[in-house]
Amino acid sequence: MKRHRGLKRYYKNLYIQNDFDKITGLKFDNPFNWPLNLHLHFDWYRYGNNSFKRRAPHLDKLFRHFDLLAEKINETQSGNTLYAIILDYYSGSDAIFIDHKSSVNGNLTFKVEDLSVVSTLTNEALIEYLEKLTGYEKLYGQANEAFCFLFKKDSDSTFDNQ
Repeated sequence: MKRHRGLKRYYKNLYIQNDFDKITGLKFDNPFNWPLNLHLHFDWYRYGNNSFKRRAPHLDKLFRHFDLLAEKINETQSGNTLYAIILDYYSGSDAIFIDHKSSVNGNLTFKVEDLSVVSTLTNEALIEYLEKLTGYEKLYGQANEAFCFLFKKDSDSTFDNQ
């Protein structure tokens, strides 16, 4: 089994780094030119797939960046919709999504269908983690894997539940 070197530094950097500095297509001075279907992953190496202890720091970073991005979207009044999707066990696919509205592409508001407020998750550690989150609306669904769809309650974004 290959030993992963530098994990102590890797997890330390999860707490201190701001990934917005590294993203080239995300210019806060002009959010109307953001790329379509922009999404941000935080567990590129899928360390959290095997252990929730390793997944929790990635989720912490995801929600820290979610809050920072929500502030930026509200400041710019771009009308972009911000949400996160957290999968039951596959940590590498946990991501923040920005639904970009532009006059060229029309209104791309996400349609929330077949989701419920009753949890479909089976990962007990993840359920406990998500229950501790405040300020988020949580909806649950099932695709290839159970997932949780999260968005801010106080966000200007709206989701059609039809």
